[in-house]
Amino acid sequence: MRLNRNLCQWRVWVFIAAMALWPHAAPADTLTPERITAALSKLEALAEAAVADGAVPGLAIGVVRDDEVIFLKGFGHREAGKPETVDADTVFQIASLSKPISATVVAALVSDRIVSWDSKIADLDPAFRLADPYPASQLTVRDLFSHRSGLPGTAGDDLEDIGYDRVEILHRLRFVPPSSSFRAGYSYSNFGLTEGAVAAATPTGKPWEQVAEEKLYRPLGMASTSSRHSDFVKRTNRAALHVKVDGAWAARIERDPDAQAPAGGVSSTARDLSQWVRLILHNGVYAGKTLIAADALSQTHVPLIARGNNPVSGGASFYGLGWNVEFGRHGLSWGHAGAFSIGARTLVTVFPKEKLGIVIVANAFPTGLPEGLSDSFADLVFDGKVEKDWVKAWNDIYAGLFGPAVAAAKAAYAAPPSPSRRAGPGSVYAGRYANDFIGDAIVSKAGDDLVLKVGPAAGRSYSLRHFDGDLFLTFPDAETPDSPSGVSFVVGADGKASAMTVGFLDDNHLGTLQRVGD
Repeated sequence: MRLNRNLCQWRVWVFIAAMALWPHAAPADTLTPERITAALSKLEALAEAAVADGAVPGLAIGVVRDDEVIFLKGFGHREAGKPETVDADTVFQIASLSKPISATVVAALVSDRIVSWDSKIADLDPAFRLADPYPASQLTVRDLFSHRSGLPGTAGDDLEDIGYDRVEILHRLRFVPPSSSFRAGYSYSNFGLTEGAVAAATPTGKPWEQVAEEKLYRPLGMASTSSRHSDFVKRTNRAALHVKVDGAWAARIERDPDAQAPAGGVSSTARDLSQWVRLILHNGVYAGKTLIAADALSQTHVPLIARGNNPVSGGASFYGLGWNVEFGRHGLSWGHAGAFSIGARTLVTVFPKEKLGIVIVANAFPTGLPEGLSDSFADLVFDGKVEKDWVKAWNDIYAGLFGPAVAAAKAAYAAPPSPSRRAGPGSVYAGRYANDFIGDAIVSKAGDDLVLKVGPAAGRSYSLRHFDGDLFLTFPDAETPDSPSGVSFVVGADGKASAMTVGFLDDNHLGTLQRVGD
């Protein structure tokens, strides 16, 4: 364990030393007011053109320079086909942009000496477990906020999809086998970070949502920001989520991310997020007052584990505590993206040396527009011209996230083998199944078809369509409704299914359930 951790740390610091000579970082004094004003004008034109071309239904942008919000504007519409426009106070669901915000909240707790980044989860939340006892005993808040706990990236996401709440999901993470050795690998985990945040808030005796409000939102005057979905849906001026349907943006699906609120459940506005960027740029000082101690907040930007290279610009990227730490063509930047595959895209990019930051929130997926606009703005500020079509480059990345996987699933189940095998009668498969991770599942007959019910009180239903033999298909994903997933049964000598594997719950090889009754 120690060898892997030290090697990783060695690679990070060697790279940081080399980056001291990075040739593309512009001196701060070249960022003249004239250069920035010209860049803002072109940024506005790019955003207007993108919305006019249908890149997204709507977006909002905030830009902060030093301690001043120098640009704040909304573009397009809150919902496609409706007249209400986006402005600086339109509330967006910001998805994983929640992570650096939550890291800031924990930094405030660290600043107040309520916890430390190295507080052990076993002390804060003794009931929490990982699959292996040693990592569970040594796990810290720092480990969970840097995604180096060993938890696989999708751990718990599947349970959220079928309706489990936060308490139950965090409890069941103990059944998930690790994807890497403890502190040896980076694996982006929504519910790992959620546990880190919830545990850090435990000594206050208050729920995470209240702690976030008291420690960050209220002191910064972020009156439209919340970690509760119920607050978002009460907002009149809010953006809907959009996906492409027959080539056009449509608001079809709602997303309640309360289970993973610290990792993906914040809703906010460009105006509010710009206030947060002011705090970040001044390392805990806001409007001349120290709200968070510099040493507590600065730890969030220390590169702890390698993520690889930026997929478009090629810069080396690391993860700190809820932040990406990147060394790219314009030097050091801190940032984080957010996305709901059912309709949200967000981004923050901060250049700490130049005290410059930009936040972009949009109401559609898939799109690389936030990254494209941010990269274009950085080129304009640092170089005076845009190097390439960054929007297209990032659009290509996001378009490829689902396309190949959906195409592969469709191809795999395009047609049953010939000759195909008949299914047994419904009574062969009907029954109750269970495992520790997923809990109970019920397969029942519905006329000539089968229905799978799974989740709390078996409340989520999925129709099963016969494909071949004891293999059935279902279509579980709202964002990819034409993407099939297999549900297969093992039939025993007694002529009844003894086990069932649910493909869409098997990412971590926990999708096999044993029959426990009729």
